[in-house]
Amino acid sequence: QVQLVESGGGLVQPGGSLRLSCVASGFTFRRFAMSWHRQPPGKERELVAGITPDGGSTNYADSVKGRFTISRDNAKNTVTLQMNSLKPEDTAVYYCYGPGLWGQGTQVTVSS
Repeated sequence: QVQLVESGGGLVQPGGSLRLSCVASGFTFRRFAMSWHRQPPGKERELVAGITPDGGSTNYADSVKGRFTISRDNAKNTVTLQMNSLKPEDTAVYYCYGPGLWGQGTQVTVSS
């Protein structure tokens, strides 16, 4: 079955950290670029970070540069988003995206 399954969301205080994981199955993971996107309440979905198939190159939205890190483990079919120094404006549903495929999303809430 071709799918992406995210985990790791939750409630965190401003300044805190969370680590999101996305496990892929049903396709040759190492051949495809992967990315994380988010959809804040009442807003459109936006790109957060992307990574090339070999993990050698990454890109980030300006709003998360220096705070978030995307990485991947092709042996484990996993892409990860490490989120540090979280802000209330990072509150959103976070989605993993692969080759034409979206995960189910995981909620991240940053609030005191």
